[in-house]
Amino acid sequence: MTTAAGAALSNVGLTVLSEEEELFRSSVREFAEGEVRPRVEHMEQAAKLDPDLIKQCFELGLMAIESPEEYGGAGSTIFNAILAIEELARVDASVSVFVDVHNTLVTNAFMRWGSDELKKKYLTQMATGKVGAYALSEAGSGSDAFALSTKAADKGDYWELTGQKLWITNGNEAEIFIVFATIDLSAGYKGITAFIVEKGFDGFTVGKKEDKLGIRASSTTELIFDGCKVPKENVLGEVGKGYKVSIETLNEGRIGIGAQMLGIAQGAYECALKYTQEREQFGQSINSFQAVQFQLAEMAVEIEATRLLVYNAARLKDAGLPFLKEAAMAKLYSSRCAEAVASKAIELYGGYGYVKDYPVEKYWRDSKIGSIYEGTSNMQLQTIAKLIMSGK
Repeated sequence: MTTAAGAALSNVGLTVLSEEEELFRSSVREFAEGEVRPRVEHMEQAAKLDPDLIKQCFELGLMAIESPEEYGGAGSTIFNAILAIEELARVDASVSVFVDVHNTLVTNAFMRWGSDELKKKYLTQMATGKVGAYALSEAGSGSDAFALSTKAADKGDYWELTGQKLWITNGNEAEIFIVFATIDLSAGYKGITAFIVEKGFDGFTVGKKEDKLGIRASSTTELIFDGCKVPKENVLGEVGKGYKVSIETLNEGRIGIGAQMLGIAQGAYECALKYTQEREQFGQSINSFQAVQFQLAEMAVEIEATRLLVYNAARLKDAGLPFLKEAAMAKLYSSRCAEAVASKAIELYGGYGYVKDYPVEKYWRDSKIGSIYEGTSNMQLQTIAKLIMSGK
């Protein structure tokens, strides 16, 4: 193990934070409690993020955590990024996934695959005010991501994109999109290429916003490409190598989703713990009953196990060590944990848990997407099985 790897993995139990990490976590929690929480109910009802909150995310540096300092970012770690994602999801999953996708997918893709010119142009903008989105999914390509049909035609001095993308997070807010299209349908995954599309490009429009079960303030939209003109220099990576861009970016993105689910579980648990202290039945608080205590204990165990998996995957990534299996495990387990803990929180609230006057039903609705986006639970199981069977 290298010195850097050893340093990254030196924290006892992985959940012990350095002083710098603890300060960062505290600053994000202060923002989440002071600025996000008062807006949650209104954003949920409006199904839209508060524009002032988006502006504050940029001002606080939450939109450029890993981005290099030379491009206006903090030059920090994936571990700090997942701390921010976790703390935001503890209060509101919609704000969390907004920050998550911008950092772990879009910024990550530029850092790994962008030329110096593209990094200077786009990472600088994304650090200061322009939101990013990642456009891979289509109606006919979900888990089979490489069955996409959006086409890219070489027109000499520009590329022309034609097709449609679905379920794109940050679709309404974003001004910079990483779009995957194929230059040759017959070539299969070898024809896929990643393009950088700006909101104002000719032939590009943002379509309808989906009316969702959870993460309702987060915009999930369709994108329409009707002869969209993309400059030749706006290819991210190599022509025909878009499949590598997507796969390797999503590997890190899964850690971000794991952190989001961890935050949801933590938030639901804290609500349940507080409520059981306040709620009285039979002349005493319900948390004095052993049955309730055991349920709270089970929730705490699941959350701690999830935290270890998520933090471990992030530490491995920062250390430059293999993390694919650990990221898949973290996403799989965290999505199960969030849904189970939020469901148990509803039950502990009783009838109050089932109505929108109380927060736990929202945590459950927000949790459900964790087993679907950035790779379904079945796809995570497939990845884990493949790696363990190969001896990795």
